[in-house]
Amino acid sequence: MRWARCAQDAGGREPSTGGAFGLRPGRTARTLIRMRTPDLGPYFTTRDAVRRGISRARLRSSAWDAPFYGVRAEPGALAVEGEWGDVEREHLHRARALQARQNDALFNTHVTAAIAWGMPLPMSVIDGARIDLGTFSPARLPRIVGVNGHEVQPRLASVVTEPRTGLRVTSPASTWAMLASMLRHPYDVVAAGDAAVRTWRVDEPLATVEQLQRAIDAGRRVGVGMLREALPRLRTRSASRPESWMRLIISDAGLPEPESNHDVIEEGARLACVDGAYPGLKIAIEYGGEHHLKDPEQWARDIRRYEELEARGWIVVRVTKAELFGAPQVFLARLRRAIARRS
Repeated sequence: MRWARCAQDAGGREPSTGGAFGLRPGRTARTLIRMRTPDLGPYFTTRDAVRRGISRARLRSSAWDAPFYGVRAEPGALAVEGEWGDVEREHLHRARALQARQNDALFNTHVTAAIAWGMPLPMSVIDGARIDLGTFSPARLPRIVGVNGHEVQPRLASVVTEPRTGLRVTSPASTWAMLASMLRHPYDVVAAGDAAVRTWRVDEPLATVEQLQRAIDAGRRVGVGMLREALPRLRTRSASRPESWMRLIISDAGLPEPESNHDVIEEGARLACVDGAYPGLKIAIEYGGEHHLKDPEQWARDIRRYEELEARGWIVVRVTKAELFGAPQVFLARLRRAIARRS
């Protein structure tokens, strides 16, 4: 079409107002092509588009993302509320795009399912990860570039729809059990399990400890020993991977396990909720991640909170990301000194 060629000649920049088509500022060639397209939804297959009268030449344009062969997606189509970061959202965007060419026998597993459920994983596992797609044996998976295929024994998993993304995924308990086959550190298996059974500040947990136990007992699987070791270490008040790691490092160092996400109440007033605490000793343990440094307002609030706690006689032991994941002995030494001062 002549309008499409004209828009492409603009190089994707804002066309000027007026002209042959009366384009308004802010409408790029990419926007124009999509405006002239039948409503196919945010994700669609090229086969469906051709059936609706869209030429293959238009489908090869830059108007849509092409995350997989035969699939097109609106840029940024994953517009749902949740705790996901940018990398996780990009992964879910690709997973939802792939769903356009899936049949009902296919479902997401492992990393993709864990991201959909909000289970914390190391960034090294998430960044650049392929989409995990499964089917129950004896069915075979189609070979798709950018996808890790998994043939799943029916007794080892159940499949549900994750409500925020609409993805068909393994259940939270099944997903947690699968993660043991690919997570290298046992603390990360515990952190994912903590997220599954969390009851603190959520309407309801993703899974119960009993459901996780049934997933372990369902049959032989890779990593079952790690799962059995992790289960009794799960806690319902942990809200992040660093909080789980902090608790486990402290316990494994022979120190008492701190209370997670403890509300500090002084004279009937709530001063703060601290990541970890020994209330009897008035010791608070706080993790300071990168987001604290990148957000000046958050950092200022943290400083005021620490000052208020210290003014009420609390010792605040701070833990950095570098210490937690690289040199835990540094913050453990500070914590031991704080305990010694109060003992």
